Amino acid sequence: MQSEKPVFETPSSINILTYNCWGLKYLAKHRAERLQEIGRSIAAAVTTPEIVGLQECWTQEDYLAVRRQTRHILPHGKFYHSGIFGAGLAILSKWPIVESNMVRYPLNGRPTAFFRGDWYVGKGVACASIQTADGRESIIEVFCTHMHAPYAAEAEDSYMCHRTAQAWEIARLMRQAAERGHAVVGLGDFNLTPSSLGYRLITNHAPVQDIWRFLHPDSSLASATHPLEKTRRREIPSVGYNLRENGATCDSALNTWRWSQKQQKQLFRGKSIIVDQSQPDPRAKRLDYIFFSNGLSVSPRSVPWRIESAKVGMTERHPTLDCSLSDHFSVETTITRAPPGPTSDADALPKQETIREQTTDTALRTLTNTSLHPTLYTSYNPSPTSSFLPGPLTRTPSPPEANPSEASVWSPRYLPSSVYEEILALISSDKRRAHRQRRLRLCHFIASVIVSIICFIAIWWSSRAGISFMLVLISTLNLGGGILQGLIGGLFEESELRALEEFEWEMDRCKEHAETVDGKESGVSEGAPKEQSFDNEYHGEGRRIQQNSLEETRIGGEEEKELWEKVRASEGYSGKENWRRGQGRFVGFPGNAG
Repeated sequence: MQSEKPVFETPSSINILTYNCWGLKYLAKHRAERLQEIGRSIAAAVTTPEIVGLQECWTQEDYLAVRRQTRHILPHGKFYHSGIFGAGLAILSKWPIVESNMVRYPLNGRPTAFFRGDWYVGKGVACASIQTADGRESIIEVFCTHMHAPYAAEAEDSYMCHRTAQAWEIARLMRQAAERGHAVVGLGDFNLTPSSLGYRLITNHAPVQDIWRFLHPDSSLASATHPLEKTRRREIPSVGYNLRENGATCDSALNTWRWSQKQQKQLFRGKSIIVDQSQPDPRAKRLDYIFFSNGLSVSPRSVPWRIESAKVGMTERHPTLDCSLSDHFSVETTITRAPPGPTSDADALPKQETIREQTTDTALRTLTNTSLHPTLYTSYNPSPTSSFLPGPLTRTPSPPEANPSEASVWSPRYLPSSVYEEILALISSDKRRAHRQRRLRLCHFIASVIVSIICFIAIWWSSRAGISFMLVLISTLNLGGGILQGLIGGLFEESELRALEEFEWEMDRCKEHAETVDGKESGVSEGAPKEQSFDNEYHGEGRRIQQNSLEETRIGGEEEKELWEKVRASEGYSGKENWRRGQGRFVGFPGNAG
């Protein structure tokens, strides 16, 4: 007797959660106890999660421990395998996972950095197609990732190019899923702040929105100690404010794993330490994200999802160990949609207004397909904001005579050409490093062969057993090291160079398109006053520039330029900057945050 296919009602809301579990085997303290409690916390959550993405869940044992605690609410799950030690990624779902695969990043660290491990775990994107009900439009494509970790400050981060390339790869995957007409959820530990190059690529080259900035458009762009945040001249946020408004998931003063060793020792000795949520929290930042899109090329009558709420969760401590459950906090969101009804096309879209003007706490934010359509941008403006974060979209209903087939086509919003020049400069720097390392390693290999030959010749003429033994030992160790260096130089460095070449080609194409857009806009600026609608914000001085206002107040030219030059000099940034006096803006901020 054949089993009947389970029938699911179309959900009116979906609760989504992403969490970095910090489950490093042998290295993470109290790993087993914490993972057990993480599973219990997910199962006992007030808002029951229905799609969960986990990162740094490295072992099958830990994954199964979480599954045992959550199987009654999340009956479907997938643990993803990649690299030598596993990807550390898992996706849990209330609904069936009908398709799944693991996409590895072409650029993901280097094997010589064995003490870091990013290359050995084969980081990438865990992809899952989740069928929430019958029909093509009920599929939600989920992409869970954990990008390369930063191991230095921005100016010295040698992996910034790799992380930026990873952001480009996941943006491509989310864009392709949206073009298939599916809703898209991208979540995980991106190791990026909203001021980073990678974040800019994702939010401009994929039709997705960062749910936190969608609801909290004035949230921080980095930690309070970052020079970009300092220029906003705001007070150092408190612990509570960082959780409520800034969405800080990492380096929070509330997280016990970010405390000093002295405080951690006191905690594990039984001393109760209470964190006042009103105390300053300068180091906290947002590295964990949930991106969402309703997809493209779907039926015009389909009911779009709305973002109802978002919060930082899993801030509680372990009940017996009194430590935080992980070195990160979770990000949780709820998306909802109204049941199908006889609504007109005019009711399906809000009136022409910017999302930033709506109430962030109570209004339901709609991510409609048309809100991502390029025709709604009468002319993309590479503003100082769009060079480091995408502003909210200006909603303009499509005209009734618009061709539905054309309305389903989406084009990326190109960043200013100076941003792509900055990325190309990173790629060129990495290529020079790879070429240099390749030559050095191959030279090491050749030298080791020569030394080994000399040692064998010396053994032939040596009459003492002790000396012969030492020569054989030296020759063996030397040749072994040389072969290893030769393999790394001849195989890995060549592989990295090829991946960099591919990434460079794609950024070159983006730069060409951006220059075309810049040229068109410069032509407009020389003629009549601009009339296009544009609502990006500029945080350089904590003030906003509205281009559709003829009486806008622009930030002073030379004064602002000198300010950013001081920031560069004090922090040692090397990114390309481009001061455009004609537009009264400064573009090309430094890249990824640590």
